[in-house]
Amino acid sequence: MALIGVVVGLGMPVWAADAAAVAPFPTQPYAAVKYEYRTMADPAEQIHVAWIDLANPDVDVRVSAAGPDPDGDGPWQTMLQVPTVIAAREHFELAVNGDFFAARKTVDVEGTKSGYVSGKWATVTGPSLTDGVLWAPASTERASFWVDARKMPHIAMVKDAPAEAMQIIAGSHIIVTDGKTVVEKESSLSRTRHPRTALGIAADGHTLVLVVADGRRAGEAAGMSLTKLGDLMIKLGCKEAMNLDGGGSSEMVARDPQNGELRVLNRPSDGRERAVANVLGVSIRGTRRAKVVTPPLADEAK
Repeated sequence: MALIGVVVGLGMPVWAADAAAVAPFPTQPYAAVKYEYRTMADPAEQIHVAWIDLANPDVDVRVSAAGPDPDGDGPWQTMLQVPTVIAAREHFELAVNGDFFAARKTVDVEGTKSGYVSGKWATVTGPSLTDGVLWAPASTERASFWVDARKMPHIAMVKDAPAEAMQIIAGSHIIVTDGKTVVEKESSLSRTRHPRTALGIAADGHTLVLVVADGRRAGEAAGMSLTKLGDLMIKLGCKEAMNLDGGGSSEMVARDPQNGELRVLNRPSDGRERAVANVLGVSIRGTRRAKVVTPPLADEAK
């Protein structure tokens, strides 16, 4: 059983109980985008892959904060939101979750911790930069993906934003360097099988590879260690690759070219979309987009 979300009406996903209830997503939804759904056995894996040609003049890649800065000069940087709503608001054709993040501790009216919900105040590990503006600095070097003004992609350890960077999003580990799997700083995060989100740069230097591997479903999707994820990225053609936030945050959203609606292509391990702090999105000029009304972001902290 696979759950697929389709964004309709107010921009919220409607979940289908089975993949057969929704038409398969096209393998080439746009001229500059290829998509593939892969399964593996022993252990079982369910993997979603997108290849995006950044050399195509109609393609733009952008880092988007989930919401506005809730406290100005205070410590918080954004407000959590689910990826489908962010993608609808920003007119993305494709998006994945981004940075690791920390959220403000709040409780609901019954005194229960509210979890990762839309509107919660949050910070990202950073660095995170949008359109040349750094909105989330990093306290130490982080595995980072950045794009320059020529739309050339880069993966490197970054603390201070490179002068030529226009977009930056960060993760935990660089997992592929020069076409070889390299996972430094081994930890339970890297060794344990989890749902994963990763990005890579193909050997041609201008193709962005986005991957979401589902997990935490025994017999269906085991999840991946970072070493296995690195090996996968190499098989998908990556010369460089890095790990983004994973677990319940792992999500790939794409716009159906037939009806302009957004879909959640994978099955998030929480059983629903998790609100996140930022996403990496891809927009394509001239795309048909379904008209959606994005609801205002309620301040969960109030």
